[in-house]
Amino acid sequence: MQAILAVTIPFFALVLCGYLAAQRKVLPEAAIPGLNAFVLFFALPCMLFRFGASMPFAQLINPSLIAVYALCALLVVFFTVAVTLRRADSQKGVDMKNAAFGALVAAFPNTGFMGVPLLVALLGDRAAGPVIGTILVDLFLTSSLCIALAQAWHGDDATPHDSTLTTVLRSLRGALSNPLPWAIGLGAASAASGLTLPGPLAQIVKMLGDAATPVALFTIGAVLWRAGQHVHTRTPTSQYLPVALIKLFVHPLLVLSVGLLLRAAGVPVPEFGLSVLMLAAALPSASNVSLLAERYGADNGRVARIIMASTVLAFVTFSLLAWGLGIHAG
Repeated sequence: MQAILAVTIPFFALVLCGYLAAQRKVLPEAAIPGLNAFVLFFALPCMLFRFGASMPFAQLINPSLIAVYALCALLVVFFTVAVTLRRADSQKGVDMKNAAFGALVAAFPNTGFMGVPLLVALLGDRAAGPVIGTILVDLFLTSSLCIALAQAWHGDDATPHDSTLTTVLRSLRGALSNPLPWAIGLGAASAASGLTLPGPLAQIVKMLGDAATPVALFTIGAVLWRAGQHVHTRTPTSQYLPVALIKLFVHPLLVLSVGLLLRAAGVPVPEFGLSVLMLAAALPSASNVSLLAERYGADNGRVARIIMASTVLAFVTFSLLAWGLGIHAG
């Protein structure tokens, strides 16, 4: 456990530093979007490009692991919608738009900003492949599905508003505008072709990639603080804490169960890869979902509180899970 905490404490401490820096105005609120843009469009793509370029495609994209994670993502989304959606004969729960965004934070871990560097620090570079696979699933499947659900239905009667095809295409277009899958694809193409970047360009990519981890963690904290400043509602604990618990407990346990069932059925699910998927699923919710909720007019106060609760609790739950899996960092 001491070796695990030696890795997790600095990671979560940097998140806290970002939160406190924004809270105490050391980091101006106006600078937070720029900091987020630096990580999303420069530092993180360079880090993912380097991982993609450093391993065989079969190690980067494992179909059995992607199948496990994708199936679990779908199950978590529909389970969360089912337990949080307001019924016609009840005042409890939320409407479809907020149920969909709640499902997104329940199923979408912070693999990009936190998961890749954290799991690589715990397990070594070979953990990057399975984690990168989860990023692709969450960008193209999980987020597209949840945004489509949020946009396709409006009101308590869950009446369709836009065609399913229109909303899915709009969501996929948004995923394709994200630089992360393109960086992963370029890295994989570089590895497959055997081509390498020229020396100066490779050094630039290395410098930006090296900046990704500390700046991304710092940005998570700043984004969490900013999300809390832009909430417009008071969310009861009963509307956000259960979703955070789904994220931290149900999601990783579901990954383990589905992985073991598929392995028993003869599907070649590697043990190491399944452990990586479990740890990825046990990460806190992606902090940028609060920005999506704000953009699409959902209850960003509820989403921000789910993300905050999952981030605070994950320091303990993630560390315990890593210890329970017998991870020996360092």
